[in-house]
Amino acid sequence: MSDGDRAGSAGTTAAATTGSRLDALRERAPDTRNEAEALLDRLVRENRFTIAVVFPLVGAIALVGSAEGWVPEPFAFHPWFVLFGVIVMRSPLVVGVLPTIDRRALGWIGVLMAYTYLIESVGVATGWPYGEFAYTVDLGPMLGGVPVALPVFFIPLVMNAYLLCLLLLGPRADSVWVRLATVIPVVVAMDVVLDPGAVSLGFWNFGGGPFYGVPLSNYAGWVLSAIVAVVTLDRAFAAVGIRDRLRDCEFMLDDMVSFVILWGGINVWFGNLLPAAVAAAFGVGLVRADRFDTRLFTEWRR
Repeated sequence: MSDGDRAGSAGTTAAATTGSRLDALRERAPDTRNEAEALLDRLVRENRFTIAVVFPLVGAIALVGSAEGWVPEPFAFHPWFVLFGVIVMRSPLVVGVLPTIDRRALGWIGVLMAYTYLIESVGVATGWPYGEFAYTVDLGPMLGGVPVALPVFFIPLVMNAYLLCLLLLGPRADSVWVRLATVIPVVVAMDVVLDPGAVSLGFWNFGGGPFYGVPLSNYAGWVLSAIVAVVTLDRAFAAVGIRDRLRDCEFMLDDMVSFVILWGGINVWFGNLLPAAVAAAFGVGLVRADRFDTRLFTEWRR
């Protein structure tokens, strides 16, 4: 056989192998939405410890290292590294909510996204309602002084608070007034953890404030945003559907586990004791809700 014949034969074999692999991938690829959702459920469930514990631990070390000057440029506070880590930690929430998403939910989530950009743009320009502040770390592409990825940071935060309250309240959550009275302080409490840690890292700066560098007006602004979020989420999701999914999906609040580890650890490092204690209280709430327990670690050891 000539060299040309051998090359042609090798090329044919390689093409056939590639074709076989593509065919195998097509056969394994989900054909329906239900199959796709089941695949995503399995991926998250099999990697819970890595997503909910390892990623926030690595993130906390990397962010503190960046703030303390241990991480050299250009890796310190690298925006794409930060965004990738956030997206991974958000994945249990996104995958958990996915089966309940329909056109109505997409529409109302779009409304909440628009509100997120609007209120942040107003805040950056005028200082209302959160107080005067400025971003001091690159968080990726900006639009009108606001990070394009802002909904990735904001919406899951209020969604986690909303879901945790639904889970802990049980039948009492049927009342919209009970939901508002419970979710609003929980959202504000999450920001009690978030903002002091972010200010300590240098993510953004309020120019000073009595609560670990954060002005009290910031929390009044979060009350407004929490009200908008609760009203919007109530309209986005059918009550029975979201509660059934929350009951059956054990990893749906793993993003809040990541929040406790990441921001609790950052606040401990910088000596923000009250925010760290509030983060620990969220951990207790997750334990009571049977969402942050030894099973998460047992599954990892297996």
